[in-house]
Amino acid sequence: MAFINLTNLTYKYPLTETPVLQNINLQINEGEFVAVVGPNGAGKSTLCYTLAGFVPHFFKGELTGSVEVAGASLLESTLDEWVLNVGLAFQNPFNQISGAKYSVFEEIAFGLENIGIPREEIKVRVEEAMVRTGIRELADRSPYSLSGGQQQRVALTSILVMKPKLLVLDEPTSQMDPIGTREVFGVIRKMAEEGMTVVLVEHKVEWIANFADRVVALKGGEILLEGKPNEVLTSELLSENGFGISRYTSAAREAQKRGLWKKKQLPVTLDEAVEGFKS
Repeated sequence: MAFINLTNLTYKYPLTETPVLQNINLQINEGEFVAVVGPNGAGKSTLCYTLAGFVPHFFKGELTGSVEVAGASLLESTLDEWVLNVGLAFQNPFNQISGAKYSVFEEIAFGLENIGIPREEIKVRVEEAMVRTGIRELADRSPYSLSGGQQQRVALTSILVMKPKLLVLDEPTSQMDPIGTREVFGVIRKMAEEGMTVVLVEHKVEWIANFADRVVALKGGEILLEGKPNEVLTSELLSENGFGISRYTSAAREAQKRGLWKKKQLPVTLDEAVEGFKS
């Protein structure tokens, strides 16, 4: 049985007529790293909120179909029960930083304190999480003195320290430079290899191609494509439907039209493009 089961999932926000998610059927295995892509308004963030339990428990609205994670049903669980297994990192870290703590260390420890983890264990888990995400040197800084990219790392660390079974990430590197993005993707990949299931919404398709196991493309609240990263991210359906695609895919597709790209598979990353043009 799949770790995540979405069956005929349809959802409408309160006071709206058009569903933002429509007939979503998706299964994700434990330890799988799945990336979700799509143009603005595709329903990506709403899918994150649904997996995290905020839809429908916090945002209300009308949800039909079923959502199951680790054998538990969303509609049969309370939000308090649900969030013990699922961690959500928002796109904007300001929405996640509590404002109740004066240092990064205390901010990361906040969730553990709320569920009654012993003090000594909190110290160990926070230290390990900060080292893993590369923010140990920020431990004594105020969360509000940090750059946007640093705040995103703190927000991610505050989720990882809780050790959720499912990690849901809504553009967690949107304010990071390429070096920070690579490091964070590496951390997420490592968590998946250790058994954590990851669902990531992201626009940086080159990083997705390098790190994700599978890609789901959403358009108008429905699944347009689903499959291996290189198959989905090079599909002509993406460019035809307003998706952002890799510059290397665009260049190789144009070269293919001129008879200059001989390989069957189009590239997504720089390395793939270099290899293809060399051949």
